[in-house]
Formats: sequence, structure tokens, C-alpha cells
Amino acid sequence: MDKAIEAAAAVRHLTSPNPWVGCVVIAPDGSAFTGATSPPGGPHAERHALTSAGAAAQGATLITTLEPCDHRGRTGPCTDAIIEAGIRRAVIAVLDPDPAVSGAGVARLQSEGVEVQVGVRQAEVERQLLAYLHHRRTGRPWMVAKLAASIDGRTAAPDGTSQWITSLEARTDAHRLRAFSDAVIVGAGTVRADDPSLTVRHWTPPGGRVWSDGREPNGVVQPRRVVVGSAARGARIHPCLQWEGPLDDLVVRLGADGATQALIEGGPAAAGAFVRAGLVDSFVVYLAPALFGGDDGAPILSGPGAQSIHDIVRGSITAVERLGPDVRIDVAVTDAA
Repeated sequence: MDKAIEAAAAVRHLTSPNPWVGCVVIAPDGSAFTGATSPPGGPHAERHALTSAGAAAQGATLITTLEPCDHRGRTGPCTDAIIEAGIRRAVIAVLDPDPAVSGAGVARLQSEGVEVQVGVRQAEVERQLLAYLHHRRTGRPWMVAKLAASIDGRTAAPDGTSQWITSLEARTDAHRLRAFSDAVIVGAGTVRADDPSLTVRHWTPPGGRVWSDGREPNGVVQPRRVVVGSAARGARIHPCLQWEGPLDDLVVRLGADGATQALIEGGPAAAGAFVRAGLVDSFVVYLAPALFGGDDGAPILSGPGAQSIHDIVRGSITAVERLGPDVRIDVAVTDAA
């Protein structure tokens, strides 16, 4: 299962709205064959691993991070391939909550005499597939708010200067977060002030590279760009979705379009609006070892905040990571689905 989880991690940026899945086939002689999900329209992880194994799959054990599908979409059912290959035993980390699967894959394998074990490394795989599982259960993308600030919670000086508070290591990690997201959201104020492109540039995917002239890295599917408000005709963010309606309707729209994860990049007004609307599922906070030293710098979130200690947004820290001189802190909102 460790090898399957590792294989899934290598394709995290390629497969959405399909799940990023890893699979390993262990032949009776102990040889191992690994597969991972292709971009949409391509084979799933199980088919890749079975193709690699060939005749060695007869009587083998198949280990996969997510329940194999038992329906026909753009590809045939993975259960058919597993049964036809002669797999004796299937080990599955997590059941797929997609209504088209939801236990049907396990039931089909068991009906054909395949021994099935479910729940191996379940908690770890649920974390890896968090956005996908949330989307299939709710129809909405997992909403991540990315925040970067000095250690005293400021994002810009009183004169408006802000680049760069965090280090290249932190900014590179933020581009990886973009690559893992199907949509990136900013406010119109940020578009006017910074004219961002919101493309994935600094992060190199596994097996890819960053072009020296700033073109896209190999293998990165660029996220959809969304502006809360409007963007000037010549803004670098085009083409983009310009949104004027309620934020909850935007989240529903993105989910219906197949977005499993959406990244709120800013600025502080837009991020604050999503927080106040209760639409943030988790935060990724990059803190730099720098201080503005006063209360006149721009805050990490703007707009009216909680009026009582009883109304503050609560969460749990799920990860802390050192990135060069900076620290990344992941926070899951306590009541997120």
C-alpha cells in the first residue's frame, strides 16, 4: 500500500476530476507491478498495473488506494479487468463514495470469488484523497484559503509594498498547491493591484521541468482562473470566469463543473468574504520570519471579523512544514464536511 500511495501522489496534479489512485499488483513469485491513474479519458490505476503485470497477474494480489469502479464511463469497468486477469485477492484502502461505485466494485469482485480486504491505511489515503472524497459526498469542491504573511500577521506595508514577504521555497510550494487545484480564485482588487497570471510556473511536477522562459512546466493542467468581480480587458488573468453573484453559488457552480479543489488566493478582502460566508474548508498559511512591527500594515484578512470570541473560526492544525526560512501551517476548519 505504501507503493500505491506513492504512485498516487505522483499523479495528483493530472487526474482531476477523476481520483488520483495508485495500484500495485503482487504476483505469486513476489514481483511487483505498479500503476497510477492517467489524465481523464485514459486508463485507471488498476488497468495500468494489470497491463504491466500481464500473465503474472494470474493468482496475484492487487493493492489499490480506492475501490475499483464497476461502471462504464470513458473507460471500461476496472472490476472486469481484475476478474479477467485472474486476481485472487484485492486489498483496498478506501471505498469510493461516488454514487456510481459506492460498494458496487467490492460486491462485484466478491461475487466472482475474489477475496477482498478493505481499510488498509484508510486514514492516510483519506487524507490523500480528501478533495475528491469531499466532492463526491457533497458535490462541492474542497475550498482552501492560501494566506501568506509576516509572523505578526501582516501582508503589506502601509505604502502598499508587499513583494516578497515569503521565500522562493514557500512560493514554489504555493505553485504546487495551484497545480493540485482545479480553480484559483482572487478578488478584483488583487487583479487591479498586482495583475497576476495565476498560472503554475515555479513548481516542477514529477518527471517534468520548468521552462527557462517562463512557459508552463511539462504535464501541468493549469487551473481555471476566477475573479470575484470584474477584470480589465487587458489583465493577464484572462481567460477567466468573472463572478458577480453570491459566493455560495460560485462554489456550487465550480463543483458542478467538476472542480474537486478550489484555491482562494486573495486578496485579504476576497479571502475575508469567503471566511465570513463559512465557505472555507481549510487554510494553508505561510509565515515568514519577519515583522512589520505595528498595526498599520495590511492584515491577513480584511473586512468585519468575529464580534465575539464565541464566533471565531476554529480549526485543527493538520501539518506543519519548514520551507526554507518560512513555515507552512495547514489548518482544517473544525466543522468542514
